[in-house]
Amino acid sequence: MSRSNETLRNSLSMVVNSTDFSYAIRNFLDRFKSNPDSALLVDEPILISQILGDHGYADAFVASTAAYLSQVHNLPAPSWVNLSCRKMHVPYFAAKSPNMKAILLQESPAAFRVRNLFVSANALHRA
Repeated sequence: MSRSNETLRNSLSMVVNSTDFSYAIRNFLDRFKSNPDSALLVDEPILISQILGDHGYADAFVASTAAYLSQVHNLPAPSWVNLSCRKMHVPYFAAKSPNMKAILLQESPAAFRVRNLFVSANALHRA
């Protein structure tokens, strides 16, 4: 069974800025890779976009990440990933150039696209 400090919820509980968010996501991905378990995803993380002032990006990214990991590892996706507060109201592209936007439209994983996030196919890749 998973230790509670390894959950996505706990990983994000101390985020106060975008650097914290980046580290928390990467550290969680490393832990999840070593032990894929739906118990690590089931508890809804706090909403942090208001803290970060990012117009919903972090909350949508967290939901996209949990949904993607669930899909890839054939685990049940937690219900909280489908909440409207976990989706971007306006499309967000990880790149600004028109050519890159076209590429991101094509290669962004479905778990991200349905939440209006357009990222590279390897956005969650960890070495």
